[in-house]
Amino acid sequence: MQPLQPMRVDWVATPPPGAYPQPQGRSQRRGYGGPPNYPVPPRWGFPLLAWRWPTAVPGTVEQADSVDGVRRLGRTAQNSLWLLGFVAVWGALSEIWRYVLVAMSRFGALSSGVVSASDAMVVSSSALTITGCALSLVLVLLWVRRTRNVAATLVGYGPSRSDREALVGLVVPGMNLVVPGSVLAELEHAVARRPAGDRPRPSKLLRWWWGLWVASALLFVVQVLWSFRDSTQALADGVLLHAFSDLVLAAVAVVTALVVRRITTLLLPVDAASVRLMRVVEVKDAPEPPLRAVRASGSPR
Repeated sequence: MQPLQPMRVDWVATPPPGAYPQPQGRSQRRGYGGPPNYPVPPRWGFPLLAWRWPTAVPGTVEQADSVDGVRRLGRTAQNSLWLLGFVAVWGALSEIWRYVLVAMSRFGALSSGVVSASDAMVVSSSALTITGCALSLVLVLLWVRRTRNVAATLVGYGPSRSDREALVGLVVPGMNLVVPGSVLAELEHAVARRPAGDRPRPSKLLRWWWGLWVASALLFVVQVLWSFRDSTQALADGVLLHAFSDLVLAAVAVVTALVVRRITTLLLPVDAASVRLMRVVEVKDAPEPPLRAVRASGSPR
């Protein structure tokens, strides 16, 4: 006895008889019968709304720890660091000008206007440098925190230090000479999609940043200790020390901006904003397309 074969059933949905009034004198025509004619407005279709980003819809909020959020925060941190580097170079030039004026004062009195302008440049550059350092530090710390969280989500393993331990290591004097480099090395290791069991090996750029960071911190300590000396030669040497510290600070700011850009690029290799739309410029070795038949001038369209 042969097994029963499954029965194939085609379901067709039709309106019940008498649901819609039937038109009188309906002609039976073949071929194209004109546009569709609905007895009632159809309920299917897309809503009458233009396409919008998800964040533009009321009630939806983008997560802060996302790749796009990290990219925007990284761009803001880079702009702040570049501005800090410019201000630090300005401060170094102001200190060098002050040293030149100190050397010139040995041979005669200086103009009060020149001395006042030099003092104004030194004071303004110092104030802007302190403000820029505070702003850049806050932005970079926020960027590190969000990047660590996003990297842990993407690669599947978290960093060895918690956010609180990393913050303490970045702020506490003494520890901030060692912990920042290791935190960024682990972050670079994670965003590069390397195995969790491998030892993090910082790149050459990150090693340069680590060395400049330690040098800048040591120069700050030396600068504070040097300020307790009150001899004339010590004051003059302190001006050059300030200028050298500002130059090192400018180098730290620039290299930090490069590190932020590198890690952000590794986290998101392709920036959607940098992708250019492609357009066809020329087609070579392609067959000729079929042309339309020539229509007579009096023929209907």
